[in-house]
This record gives sequence, C-alpha cells and structure tokens, in this order.
Amino acid sequence: MMQKIVIQMQPKCGKCRTKAMMAAAKALGVNSVEFQGENKNQMVVIGDGVDAAALASSVRKKAKHASLEMVQEL
Repeated sequence: MMQKIVIQMQPKCGKCRTKAMMAAAKALGVNSVEFQGENKNQMVVIGDGVDAAALASSVRKKAKHASLEMVQEL
C-alpha cells in the first residue's frame, strides 16, 4: 500500500535538513523524499509500507523539531 507521509520540520540550517532527508531516505520502503511548503519546512515522503511513527522518530533525532502531520494512502 503506497503512502504519502508529511512531516512538519523546523530545521535550523541546511545541514540539519540534509541529515533529516538522508535519515528518511534510508527507511525501509521509501521511494521518494522531497521538501515542500513556503519555507521548505514540510518533508513529503512517498513509499510502500513505511512505518510513519518510526520515520518521524528517526527524522526527529536528526532535526530536533519534527512532527508527523499527515499519513494518506495513495
């Protein structure tokens, strides 16, 4: 089942954003990762069978301020 997961972030620098993106890309089942929103503060992850809670937790470890906003089936 394909999912679209949106994680709201407040990265302090570009390096934190890159680390968070790499952490999300390493998760099992992730097909694509991109940033959207006015300030590029929403990470949109599309994947098949991704554990959204575990993904948000791993991103939160890299970018301290991250919260799971939406999980939607595609």
